[in-house]
Amino acid sequence: MKNIAVIGCGYWGKNLVRNFHKLGVLKTICDIDEKLLAKLKKNYPDVHCEKTFDNILTDKSISGVVISTPAFSHYELVKKSLESGKHIFVEKPFTTSLKEAEELTELAQKKKLILMVGFTFLYNSAVRKVKEIIDSGELGEIYYIYSQRLNLGIVRRDVNVWWNLAPHDVSIINYWLNQKAKSVNGLGVSFIQKGIDDFVSANIKFENGTAAVINVSWLDPHKIRQMTVVGSKKMVIYDDVSSDMKVQIYDKGIDKFDDFQTFGQFQLIHRAGDIFIPKIDFKEPLEIEALHFVECIKEGKEPLTSARKSLPVIKILEAVQNSMKQGKTINL
Repeated sequence: MKNIAVIGCGYWGKNLVRNFHKLGVLKTICDIDEKLLAKLKKNYPDVHCEKTFDNILTDKSISGVVISTPAFSHYELVKKSLESGKHIFVEKPFTTSLKEAEELTELAQKKKLILMVGFTFLYNSAVRKVKEIIDSGELGEIYYIYSQRLNLGIVRRDVNVWWNLAPHDVSIINYWLNQKAKSVNGLGVSFIQKGIDDFVSANIKFENGTAAVINVSWLDPHKIRQMTVVGSKKMVIYDDVSSDMKVQIYDKGIDKFDDFQTFGQFQLIHRAGDIFIPKIDFKEPLEIEALHFVECIKEGKEPLTSARKSLPVIKILEAVQNSMKQGKTINL
């Protein structure tokens, strides 16, 4: 049944259009750019094109709305859609305010509607594999996670690099650790556009003692999307750019042996073993994510990346932003 509408069909929206059309559920696409709509109409002649968002809201045949517009517009569009009785899939960062995110989450629960956030990497087979490895205990105690998401562009004007790129890293780290953040500290600098940070480095401490460092930048000579998980037994690197080595397990570490014959002394042993690269059957994460949204509507189940589950991500993102503004550590 064709009952899905995609709002915003530009840079990322066109990928959502492609995947929901592939699932056979896309009825309408909506964008203010007539030339873009005309181009998409050639590729998807069976899809209705619409310029006016309000017409989507009054169309009773549309039960699910997919929102891929600039971040500043998310709150208003999601609220109107929920009030009109539509299930929602909204691209990250959901909102740029915890207060707004909490309000929308409460409204969705009151209306008994699906409100799902587009944290695409949580539908990535490699990310899920790392989650499986961590949960198995193979890595031992997780000491820290170091994440880099760097590139030369694309430079945004509606949000800074933290709100643009870091939602991916924060959502992945929260998914892997399943722990509450205790405090955050962030440093942001702007070079290209005044007041819009191009580079941000953030430190996050979790209640279980694990630390995370996230570096994001629009001004780097290399495209890097890499996360390193350091455990007491083993270490893992998740490299999203790599085509055949997305997950690498390193049997490396430093073991501490207490010397009970001499009080207060201990021995540190450097351990270096094999590197294991698990085989991962990779499928486009966005296709899995789109299918999950459709299934949640049909079955009335809570999405993996529901608004409720996404609130801790927004809380960290906002806290880091406040830390950069105030120049101090923020306790959560």
